[in-house]
Amino acid sequence: MRAFLRQPINWLIVFFPIALVIEHTGAAAMWVFVTAALGLVPLAAILVQATEQLAMRTGPAIGGLLNAMFGNAPELIIAFVALRAGEIALVKASLVGGMLANILFTLGLSFFVGGTAYKEQEYNARAARNQCSLLLLAALAMIVPSLFHNFITPETAPIEQQLNYTVAGVLLLAYLLSLVFMLKTHPGFFAAEGSGGHHEEPEWSQGLAIGVLLATSVALAFISEVLVGSIEETARTLGLSKAFIGIILLALIGGAAEIYAAVASARKNQMDLSIGIAIGSGLQLSMFVAPALVLVSGFLAPQPMNLVVGTVGAVLIFLSALVTLVIAGDGRSNWFKGALLICVYALIALFCYYLPDDLSRTSMQP
Repeated sequence: MRAFLRQPINWLIVFFPIALVIEHTGAAAMWVFVTAALGLVPLAAILVQATEQLAMRTGPAIGGLLNAMFGNAPELIIAFVALRAGEIALVKASLVGGMLANILFTLGLSFFVGGTAYKEQEYNARAARNQCSLLLLAALAMIVPSLFHNFITPETAPIEQQLNYTVAGVLLLAYLLSLVFMLKTHPGFFAAEGSGGHHEEPEWSQGLAIGVLLATSVALAFISEVLVGSIEETARTLGLSKAFIGIILLALIGGAAEIYAAVASARKNQMDLSIGIAIGSGLQLSMFVAPALVLVSGFLAPQPMNLVVGTVGAVLIFLSALVTLVIAGDGRSNWFKGALLICVYALIALFCYYLPDDLSRTSMQP
């Protein structure tokens, strides 16, 4: 307990029960939102620590995969809650936003923070290019249904849904094959390069680390539900557009765990782990979470969900994946590269902020 309280960021854990209490007392949505967001921060930090303990045993590739898996728990819970409520456009906006936040903002902030401590950092360029190639595949999988949607009439709508189910299946298969490639047939392809930071011995047992990961993920799920219930009214009070809510605000809040984890790893010069978290989280959202939601939406949602993200979403995803490939594909990072990625994300955020609600509704077709 003393070690826990020794870190000031963990003091924010008091906002976790506060958020749960005031959410049930009918307090203003903005205060619920603020306390829930503050309570989420230390949970993300705890998740980072548990994942680091596992990564010391498994290596950066599997460590990044584990962090992406547990770090995406809030986004997954947010998506399930919104899907059951029939908010399909919000689900797709949050998934697109989560992908963009990971490959642009999280990766850019990691490069920037790491670059302020080290003049130049190295990582496995082959692994980074492999992950960026998967990002382009995910982008193409979003573009195909969005283009096909323009040729669909009400009479041929079932054909469109069949296409979306098939594309979702292809994405899941590609993601499964990428895991086999990473963990089974070519694990050396993803070995860490460069200094890799200090090699520390784990302080926790493997069972304790896994238990903390699971418990923290459950807590993150609870606090995420509170955020979902308060974010729309808070945004209305602050005068924010729905596109900004789903693509930017909801994505950054739900991705707090990945952001903290990736930046903390970059600060320790563990760039392979940092990139595995940032890009890996984006890949998991686009190649696992999104297609899985499409396949289960027929059972959970009032109407089936598709992968149609409109021209806006398709262009944003493809260009972001291309920019990430160009900037992160050489195996070296510095603060300037991070600043460039953050600037790209800022441009997208500005676009979403000024996009009128009537246009944002048509940009993410249900």
